[in-house]
Amino acid sequence: MVYVIALTAEELDRIDTDLRIKQSFTKTVAAASLPRDRTPQITLLVTRSSAETDPCPLLWLGVVRRPRGEKVAAVDSRITVELVRECPIQVIMRSFLDKVPHRVRHAVTRALSGEVTVLGEEASEALLKALAQQDKLLRRTLDFLGEAAAPDPFDPRRVADRAWQEQYDMTRLGLSIGNIPPSRLAAWRRPSDPNAPHLAGLITEPFEQGLIENDARHIQFGDDVFTEAGWPSGRHATGASFRCDIQVFEHLGSRIEVANINATPVEARLGADLIYYHEATQSFILVQAKRLPPDAGTRWIYVDQQLRGQLDRLEQVAELSRTPQAPHEWRLGSDPCFVKLAYWPLEETVDPGPAPGMYLPVPYVRLLLEDDATRGTGGGTRLGYGYVDRYLGNTEFTALVKNGLVGTVGTTLDELRTLGEERADEGMSVSIVVDRATAPPRETVRERHKRNHARGYDKNLATRMRRRQFREPGAGQQPLFGS
Repeated sequence: MVYVIALTAEELDRIDTDLRIKQSFTKTVAAASLPRDRTPQITLLVTRSSAETDPCPLLWLGVVRRPRGEKVAAVDSRITVELVRECPIQVIMRSFLDKVPHRVRHAVTRALSGEVTVLGEEASEALLKALAQQDKLLRRTLDFLGEAAAPDPFDPRRVADRAWQEQYDMTRLGLSIGNIPPSRLAAWRRPSDPNAPHLAGLITEPFEQGLIENDARHIQFGDDVFTEAGWPSGRHATGASFRCDIQVFEHLGSRIEVANINATPVEARLGADLIYYHEATQSFILVQAKRLPPDAGTRWIYVDQQLRGQLDRLEQVAELSRTPQAPHEWRLGSDPCFVKLAYWPLEETVDPGPAPGMYLPVPYVRLLLEDDATRGTGGGTRLGYGYVDRYLGNTEFTALVKNGLVGTVGTTLDELRTLGEERADEGMSVSIVVDRATAPPRETVRERHKRNHARGYDKNLATRMRRRQFREPGAGQQPLFGS
């Protein structure tokens, strides 16, 4: 079935920012009008028709993943339309009705003058078929939304799925910091190779650069780009084979290049890393994820020698940072490395942001491990909920990174490459996320601050960038990751 949401021009203007920036919006509707079928549904957003002469253009497409919505009152539910994408071609629904079979035309016509209408199976199938025949890009957009509506769920009983889930979360965190809607990772199918990175299963959007798969030993950082060159000789005496999958995301002036790197079989991995690098300020943060049990009463882990050794190596990473020499290089602390204690519900859901958890700077973890508060009732040292009183959540942590208040000072791309390689060699699943702003071409510290704080900035930027939504990303700019 297909949802048709018909709104007035004034209503569409009011939600324009959410549509362009967040790529999602919510709508409260009568619960009785919603279908019993819980299968995710493609959604068409049109300008409401009040007369048969109104053009009623199709402006946006999206997906309602929870067709029954969330109950908000005795008779109302709130539905969320996600993965909102601007219609890539002009479709005037009044003129388009001639292409819909006569037997379902009346149902579609009624939907254009309603508010939220769920078309029946026959009408939905006929409408989508007719739309797909209008244009190749529109057909590909509909195909993508159909795939993204029901991504493969992670099975926490499988070691490969746990590894993909953790790498997905690190990549999703990087996109959140870089102002890219994390829903861009939503269309995913489980790779056939359990050792492959998470990005290997990503279904690329029709208007994005395609996924690039590489042997990571043939990718290296240069001053401005990743080039085809061998990794330093002698680095892989253990025989580890690197696998690197790359994706470029661009959204309203933000350009994010992501590399997922695996160097060890999935059974031997020690966890997942995020290395988020802001190119303009030559600064990165490193987050190492540690998995907590999903049950609310046991969301803590024992601190073993392996974790203590990982803290030692993270402290060595902190030495890459130099002393600040200018005001914009000042940071709240000298350590750029964090441990994220994260948990996932037993029933995986598609969330708008990173998995819930606590972010702990490495020096803070050291203090915690020496404090009686982390002593377990049966002995041993524990970290997690109930043992740590103060920590950063997703919102606080991403805000600090976005504003450059944490991270290294003066770290080159060459050092970033070496770090990514070393972390993968140590058995980590590594997500390297490089932030390269495209509007303006090279974002200064002042411009970055304005983007994060100026009231109305996002809406104004969305208006300026509107015509660029469906051009090929990255035109005129070489990618950091090359194949």
